[in-house]
Amino acid sequence: MTYIYNRLKDLREDKELNQTEIGKILGTSQKQYSRWEIGESEIPFHNVIKLAKFYNVSIDYIAGITNTPYALPKR
Repeated sequence: MTYIYNRLKDLREDKELNQTEIGKILGTSQKQYSRWEIGESEIPFHNVIKLAKFYNVSIDYIAGITNTPYALPKR
């Protein structure tokens, strides 16, 4: 399960965003997002979906099931 926490941080840093900015996207505080990113608490699945869409990667990539961050198909 540690993969998800590393991926959350890596994806955020790749976009040069801070935790406060991602918290706003998810409708939560920087403090709560930080807890998710370091694995102190579990991120709700609906927020994983939001992040996958925002970063344009698969949920499998965020979860560490695959190392290929293939893009989601456009709708």
